[in-house]
Amino acid sequence: MGRHWFVHPRAQMAQPNLTPHHSPGARANEIERGWRLSIPSGKADNYRFAQLDGYTQVSRGRFPHRFPLSLSLLARASSDSIPGTWGFGLWNDPFGLSLGFGGNPFRLPALPNAVWFFGASEENYLSFQSGRTHGSAPTHGFMAQTFRSPKFHPLLIPAGLAFPFSRKITRRLLGKIIGEDGFDFRRGGSRSAPTDWHRYNLTWSQKLVSFEVDNIQVFESPVSPNPPLGLVIWIDNQYAAFTPEGKIAMGVLQNDAAWLEIKELEISSSL
Repeated sequence: MGRHWFVHPRAQMAQPNLTPHHSPGARANEIERGWRLSIPSGKADNYRFAQLDGYTQVSRGRFPHRFPLSLSLLARASSDSIPGTWGFGLWNDPFGLSLGFGGNPFRLPALPNAVWFFGASEENYLSFQSGRTHGSAPTHGFMAQTFRSPKFHPLLIPAGLAFPFSRKITRRLLGKIIGEDGFDFRRGGSRSAPTDWHRYNLTWSQKLVSFEVDNIQVFESPVSPNPPLGLVIWIDNQYAAFTPEGKIAMGVLQNDAAWLEIKELEISSSL
């Protein structure tokens, strides 16, 4: 622990181009050296979100980021218990669906590939492992998290066939296909409260991912996602759960006004 990363002299540093999106009443405002994403308070009747991303108008196969890559930013959130989810990192937007109309790229759902810092309220269950007792990956809370999935796997066929009859079996099969790993900041004894400013870094290579907070390594994993990925920064009032018992739940939550601020965002890729 305590390893410090540095930027190789032949690395390219960049501040990525970001596209803001938000629901009515939410905001994605520029602040000094960064952004403030905010959602208003409301009942569990509407989806509220604010997001920045760098992949909206390209197909998943043309997402801009590949390893080796390092991402660095300063961030703080309004609370450590925001109803819904929030975070920042890289993913393949696996649940995105677009048939290509209206100038949007064609995009079908896919298996997840992601590496990110992720906050999820207790209504979420974001793991395909056996559960809190048997699995090592966290299911909610403030996490460093990574997923790796192939484009196709033979077990997808029986998983799809089993879904109408046993979601528990489907989940077990998906757990054999989707690699995952994670670190729970609360259970790991970290004192890095997300409500305070901290510098977050993730480094993504072909066989390893590393997460740092304030230049101190907190987690390292061999579960490295498959490229290409896109940058995403968001806050919302949505939840999703697929439990070991086969229960599927998703929806929106009542929430107080909440926000996420980020500053000094940089991405570097080695040449």
